[in-house]
Amino acid sequence: MTDEHRRPEGVDDTTVEALGKLSESLETVERIRGHLYALHQLTGQADFNLDDAVSLFRKAGHTHVADRIETELIGRNVLAGRWTFQLVEEYDDGYYAEFRALEKDARDELAGGRRHLWEAELKERRRTPGRPGHEARP
Repeated sequence: MTDEHRRPEGVDDTTVEALGKLSESLETVERIRGHLYALHQLTGQADFNLDDAVSLFRKAGHTHVADRIETELIGRNVLAGRWTFQLVEEYDDGYYAEFRALEKDARDELAGGRRHLWEAELKERRRTPGRPGHEARP
């Protein structure tokens, strides 16, 4: 185990476990953020694809359908007053930024800034020393 993943002197098991749960929660928030960016990109893709649908409806003589899509759906807000880029920005600047800051502050205060202490100790407990593929470090 490297020093960057070694538990600092005086840090108890419960603190390591709590920091591990906080880190796991942050990892979940990172996944949520990825899904939010997927929502953003997929919504944009769908909106641009509507341009082709409108063109094809017009070509087929269905002007009324094309007009409705063009005026009611293309460029529409996904939530009141917001496109998806605004959702992403608000999430990033608010909840996400606060979560990351609090997780880092807890690590800095309680574990000298060290990350993944719980996982590093789990690795040490679960690996078989001396076996290929079970090395402590690269």
